[in-house]
Amino acid sequence: MVDLIIWLIVGAAAGWIAGIVIKGAGFGPLGNIIVGILGSIVAGFIFPLLGIAFLPGLIGDVVYAAIGAIILLLVVSWFKRA
Repeated sequence: MVDLIIWLIVGAAAGWIAGIVIKGAGFGPLGNIIVGILGSIVAGFIFPLLGIAFLPGLIGDVVYAAIGAIILLLVVSWFKRA
């Protein structure tokens, strides 16, 4: 249960960071948090497959999730514009 809560907090932080980095493409605070959670899932699957691991621990998890959220936010915003 604690892992789930930490995972949600990491995803929320990642969504917040992604919303700041990608200005104008966000979905509001709640939408960015959801994108952050989904981005952390994406990063959690893709980065190990690519062999990417440069930061250990919680800080690394936040960075990976933020990168995943930024990628997901960019992709969603491209489809949103089309």
